[in-house]
Amino acid sequence: MPTIRLVRGDIVALEVDAIVNAANSTLLGGGGVDGAIHHAAGPELLEACRKLGGCPTGQARITPGFRLRARWIIHTVGPVWHGGGKGEPQLLASCYRESLRLAAAHGVDTIAFPAISTGAYAYPIELATTVAIREVMEFDRGRPGPSEVVFCCYSGEDHAVYKRALAAQPGR
Repeated sequence: MPTIRLVRGDIVALEVDAIVNAANSTLLGGGGVDGAIHHAAGPELLEACRKLGGCPTGQARITPGFRLRARWIIHTVGPVWHGGGKGEPQLLASCYRESLRLAAAHGVDTIAFPAISTGAYAYPIELATTVAIREVMEFDRGRPGPSEVVFCCYSGEDHAVYKRALAAQPGR
């Protein structure tokens, strides 16, 4: 199982091999973490994303990090929350699995995730955190992958939710 670390701050400032972008399906930038990553990475990111032709919900794509400290940006499209009955938990879980799969395929040793889908897509943070932690902890079983996973929370409220959820995990 990878080492899991929790930080509060701006994901674009982290010194990790890859950061995960909570993107929209066009991959052409947006608000929140997506807008911050596009701004910090520079115009080369937009051009690289145009060539990818978008990304379906629950999937992930990878680009270079360009002007970021991170070598890679893994873009994943989380689900919009509609109450949980339209496959949202499965799609969110897929975001984490697909991001970790791409990370492993590209030799990423350290990866940072934001709280995918919890901003404009309105996924409840407590539910999203449970999915995120479970998928990270289960991914490593029998597969190579990152040795360190960072959950990066921009807000103090999100950080507190992750801190409680991580403390409740067996062996932590």
